[in-house]
Amino acid sequence: MTGADPILEQAAAWIVRLGDDDPAERAEAERDFVRWKAADPRHAAAAARIDGLLGRVRALSGPATARPALAALAAAAKPRAARPLAAGAALLLLLCLPVWAALSLWPPAYLLADLRTGTGQWESRELADGTRITLSANSAVNLHYDATSRRLELVSGDILVDVAKDAARPFLVDTAHGRIRALGTRFTVDRRDGETVVEMLDSSTSITARGQPAGEAPLTITAGQSARITAAGVTRGAPVDPASLADAWTRHQLVVSDRPLAEVLDELSRHRPGRILYDRDQIAGLRVSAVLPLDDTDRALRLLRSSFPALRLRTLTPYLVLVDAPP
Repeated sequence: MTGADPILEQAAAWIVRLGDDDPAERAEAERDFVRWKAADPRHAAAAARIDGLLGRVRALSGPATARPALAALAAAAKPRAARPLAAGAALLLLLCLPVWAALSLWPPAYLLADLRTGTGQWESRELADGTRITLSANSAVNLHYDATSRRLELVSGDILVDVAKDAARPFLVDTAHGRIRALGTRFTVDRRDGETVVEMLDSSTSITARGQPAGEAPLTITAGQSARITAAGVTRGAPVDPASLADAWTRHQLVVSDRPLAEVLDELSRHRPGRILYDRDQIAGLRVSAVLPLDDTDRALRLLRSSFPALRLRTLTPYLVLVDAPP
């Protein structure tokens, strides 16, 4: 993009237009871009090369990093008189982006975890004591076993735990929000922004929030119950169906009942490369009750759209989907 290939420069300029903040300008750019690609096979090939670069950046860190990349492309597409310095800056920025992007998407705590899964990856593991844990996509845990206790630290994501009995050593799961103490049990733990959700399939657990007063009794929940742990404490959640929950984990499904659409989109985004972008305020009134496939998030999005006819989905690339509900 330093003058040797004018078609690449044109493609860069088009992709910058396609990322415009103005919906009307973006829509017009999309229409014109289709015509430009159809006019010459070299146009389509150049567009694919640049979009492939942005796709790899988005796969690492999502649209937050794609925006600086677009700025770099815009700089490289400037008139020739201003291009040498701009192109050098653009190249430096694009070379640095993958490292910055990786740290943004995968913080050191995730990268250094004892067990972790990537996008679209699920893993079951039997631990040294016979306990079996299953990690869904983009989840990470640390293991802390010693002679007196068995402790799991959920760094990110969600897990299904089937605890092996050991009368001498309690089994604990810690998150940023609190601690779950298993009482010979099977349960799930989902670490979300601002809260941890525990759902019981079998037996019971006692739950304590981080910072909870020492004299305050933990909350105990049993099979079919759930709880939310936040900075404010521990509260009971909505009932769950243990059989349906177990089946959902086996089939890699997301089962939701009267849950905000924004939270559902966050979950789907975690299970696909790239990002799903939406305006949280615009869809604040939409709530979802559904069973959605996590191994096919495109199909899950189509199912959501069939439930909410006003919902609009725009796939700009396989790595970037825009969701909104125009008035």
